[in-house]
Parts: sequence; structure tokens; C-alpha cells
Amino acid sequence: MTQVIYWELFLAFFIPGIVGYGGGPATIPLIQHEVVNRYGWMSLEEFGDVLALGNALPGPIATKMAGFIGYEVGGVLGAAVALLATIGPSLVAMIFLLALLYRYRHSPKIKRMTMMIRPVVGVLLALIAYQFFASAWGQVGVLQTVGLSLCSLFLLEKWGVHPAWVIAGSLIYGFVWLG
Repeated sequence: MTQVIYWELFLAFFIPGIVGYGGGPATIPLIQHEVVNRYGWMSLEEFGDVLALGNALPGPIATKMAGFIGYEVGGVLGAAVALLATIGPSLVAMIFLLALLYRYRHSPKIKRMTMMIRPVVGVLLALIAYQFFASAWGQVGVLQTVGLSLCSLFLLEKWGVHPAWVIAGSLIYGFVWLG
């Protein structure tokens, strides 16, 4: 594998990450152009298969596609390069913005801004929790949903069990009794 392929992989995923404002779905056509049209690593049908597989798995679509395509083109190092190129622009922007916020953390304007963001984040988290609860209620029933919710609440709040263990236990429960 030549080093040129790694540079091409980096550019194929870095450029869509920079110009693809709007997250993963906005970058998909840009990634398609790079992977299919510019470099010819895949046919349109193969890219469609990768997109379908990426949509079927949880998590950000652009990173899943970068990992898969990078691995197909350049092996493990290719996957690492493509993933770094995909998350790099957001990572740099977040570090820059956090450094800026930290520098001006005592500013009344920054304090007001962060105070205004907290309720919005709280409402968004509550909305997501409600959607998950309603979805579970409809798919597995009242008894399972309420039982798992109450059990999770007691484990987290009363006995201080780490959330990772509660999630793992819920997954095992779902696999064994609901799967």
C-alpha cells in the first residue's frame, strides 16, 4: 500500500467534513462524490450497500462509512486515517470553541449564554427519554417498560450502580427475555 492512498483517504473524508455543514446526512453526497466519482474505490451500488449497512447500525453515519471504506481501501491504517479525517474538523472546532469559552468563562455574556443553553438541553433530553419510553411501551408492553424503568431508577439512584452496568444489564435482560 502506497502512502498516497492514505493521503487520498484523508482528503476524501476531510473535505466533506469541512464543507458538509449539517452533520452526517449532509456529508453523504460529498463522500459519495469522493469515493465513487473522484477516486473510484467503489461503484455506486457498492456505496449504496455501505450506506444501507451504515444506516442499519447505531451511531453517526459518516464515521461508520469512513471506517468501513477506509478499511476496504487501506486496511486498518486506512480505517484509522479515514476516521481521523472524518472527526478531525469537528474535534478541532470543539477544542477551539471550548478554549474560547474557557478563556471568557467569567464574562457575564458567556454565563448568560450557558445558562440559556441548559434548559434547552434539558428539554431535548426529556424529549428523547419520552420518545424512547413511548417506543418501548408500544413494542414490549407496559409491564416490561415500567419494570425496567423502575429497576433502573432504583439501581441508579438508591444503590448508586454505575450507568454502564445498568445499561449492560438491560441489554442482557432484553436479549434473554425479549429477544
